[in-house]
Amino acid sequence: MTTAFYLNPREAPPGLNPGVAQLLADNIVTCYNTANLLPKLFNHDEISDMAELHNKHYADLHTRFRDHLTEKGRSPATVLAYAKDIEQLLNFLSSNAITEISQCTLEDLLAFKAMLEKENYTPKSISRKINSTRTFFRFLESINEIQRNPAERLTHPKFEVKPPRVLSQMEYRALRDVSRVDTRLYSIVELLLQTGIRISELADLKLDDIKSDPKTGIKYLYIAPKNSHPERKVPLNNSAYQAVQEYIKIRPESELDYLFVTKTGQPLLIRNIRTTIDRAFEKAGIKNAKVNDLRNTFIAHHLANGVSLVTVSKLVGHKRLSTTEKYIGLVDGKGNEMQKNLKAL
Repeated sequence: MTTAFYLNPREAPPGLNPGVAQLLADNIVTCYNTANLLPKLFNHDEISDMAELHNKHYADLHTRFRDHLTEKGRSPATVLAYAKDIEQLLNFLSSNAITEISQCTLEDLLAFKAMLEKENYTPKSISRKINSTRTFFRFLESINEIQRNPAERLTHPKFEVKPPRVLSQMEYRALRDVSRVDTRLYSIVELLLQTGIRISELADLKLDDIKSDPKTGIKYLYIAPKNSHPERKVPLNNSAYQAVQEYIKIRPESELDYLFVTKTGQPLLIRNIRTTIDRAFEKAGIKNAKVNDLRNTFIAHHLANGVSLVTVSKLVGHKRLSTTEKYIGLVDGKGNEMQKNLKAL
């Protein structure tokens, strides 16, 4: 996998190319203190079809809330997730004769939470809906629709947070081996494993996003800003760079400048990438793995090799340092065997 990178060039260990260290020093991301925790994409199977909001007061607040999230730079997926959650909440309030949002109390929100539990929503899904509810009521406070915020004391259900799934040494090698038979697939797998970028970022890559520093010759990916995520530079090791170059040689002709395209020259969609890698998992005999686990493996590998939390956060574009901290358990004293396996990758 990639070399361990250090943020301060003068703190780089002996033997580390100073150009790589400088590249990281220039790659500053300043948005750790995000006000609200962005929810993960909701499970569509868990969401029933919602009735249209017939209460004009609620419909207006719902529209203004969505516009507010969009103006804040939230991703379309995040806006949709919040909007669906709040639509469900407002329909619940209407069905219980609460027609003005200022009438809503903590007891009403607890009743909504109890309804979700009764309908067998998972604790994780309920927790996400509570995040949405809290954000919504903070928005209502900001526009003076409510004087008191009943969601402040709304608590999350307890649920077990599973540690991130990380590929073992054998799985890591098996995935790379089965991917070699397809030049495009291999370049995709190498980029995800060696850079830790998101699948959405990979799908958005353009041909000229594969760059080289004119002074040092260091190869890197340019990740363009999108929604609330700022731009960043991610160093490319030789393995990933060569895999991409081999793919570019056989890349189908296209009028578009997307790096990864189909045989007909159309952009390779996220769902296509996910399906392709899922098939590779199956061929490699890797069970219970998802595309995001390649990103997890990159993060855990670098932490196991002594790269600082701040540096890893910058490399993978985490908005909050606490997001990176959840991987510490994989490489601390309780995870010696995991740490040994990660260092061997």
